[in-house]
Amino acid sequence: MQPGNLLPITTLGDRWVDNDLMMLHACFQLLTNCIEQEHLFTATEWEENEAKQHARQELEALHQWWQERSEVERQRQLDPIWTKNQYEKDNQMLIRLIKVRQYLWT
Repeated sequence: MQPGNLLPITTLGDRWVDNDLMMLHACFQLLTNCIEQEHLFTATEWEENEAKQHARQELEALHQWWQERSEVERQRQLDPIWTKNQYEKDNQMLIRLIKVRQYLWT
């Protein structure tokens, strides 16, 4: 088992990354880990109430967006800083993630 204070970010390679981009990748790595490794969607009772149902939908949408977005960046088809409107879109998605972070526990 690896220590709980380490966060390998699988979407970043060896190249230099500024802190603002690292923050985006780190937050979505936490989401990815929670869904894929901790089995978030099977470890929590999501039908309990409307708030949880909405949170699950939002987490699923964010996870799907991140999978697609990070793959495009990995293939170098997207520059997260210079691609028109990408930085703002990333900020919007990061804000959406922060709004549902209370549901990232298993």
